[in-house]
Amino acid sequence: MTKQPTLHDVYGAHARIKPLIVDTPLLASAELADKTGAQSVHLKLECLQHTGAFKVRGAANKILSLGDDARQRGVVTFSTGNHGKAVAFVAGRAGIPATVCLSEHVPAYRVEMIRNLGAQVSVKGSSQDEAEANYRELVQNRGMIPVVPFDDPLIIAGQGTIALEILSELPETQVLMIPLSGGGLMAGMAMAAKSINPGIHIVGLSIQRSPAMVESLKAGKPLQVEEKPSIADSLLGGIGFENQYTLPMVEKYVDEHLLVGEEEIKAGMFHLFDTHRIIAEGAAAVGAGIMLSGRIDVKGKRVVSIVSGGTVDTTAYLQIIEEQLERKTHP
Repeated sequence: MTKQPTLHDVYGAHARIKPLIVDTPLLASAELADKTGAQSVHLKLECLQHTGAFKVRGAANKILSLGDDARQRGVVTFSTGNHGKAVAFVAGRAGIPATVCLSEHVPAYRVEMIRNLGAQVSVKGSSQDEAEANYRELVQNRGMIPVVPFDDPLIIAGQGTIALEILSELPETQVLMIPLSGGGLMAGMAMAAKSINPGIHIVGLSIQRSPAMVESLKAGKPLQVEEKPSIADSLLGGIGFENQYTLPMVEKYVDEHLLVGEEEIKAGMFHLFDTHRIIAEGAAAVGAGIMLSGRIDVKGKRVVSIVSGGTVDTTAYLQIIEEQLERKTHP
């Protein structure tokens, strides 16, 4: 087992990936501050990142770390979509062959996006864990270099660069609200933020329909949790039965866990659109959703919430916006 990544690794990642990422803006939300009683609320807009999500950070750190021999062998990954897009994007920029393994649950629009970035797509299995099994077979048979979605020190360090950007711009941040699934984003950001300011309060936001990390934390080991359809589809999936890094790091660094329901997620998506004209996927709206619900106490605090991505099916998105608008105008 390689040692867990450190703050030094995150700074190294930031220097390495700088040519391939956007230093995304922090948007002040007076409306969410008013609704929650927070001193301030800022939204870190990773939905404006290349490929539309934060995942490009970790993928870039991993792939750009490869030597010449590894680059010639090509890379392979498994993903619910955003990580697959990130690997395809970075590999394409670096001239490296890439294959992305997906489950049958991944929406067709995400599959098409990955193909359009130049990667080969292998669809097999009805869950993220089965897609991972397909990927492992390709690693063994073809000798390709694995680029896992979350449980890798280089991936984790890449995602942690978001915390560096936030705390460079807003060093007095007291609460960080971070979407949580496999834990790469959470592990990297929480470790970096706590290393800089041990007093910062880290909140993990999982979906009620598939809280794999939360259930694994309760059990003290990786668990397989049934995947149920969710508007926050990029937060579906397990944490991997061989998890070495994100589970212990999330256990160590996260102060509070909350489970977000489907209606709360939809309300968050609508609020971000209606108030800020931000198009956020379900996973990216969990922070806004939980703040609107009143189920988190951030009174008097300086809060930053991660809007992790904007990859969403247009038809499904418009349907949610129309439903929420109808609810607002005819309560």
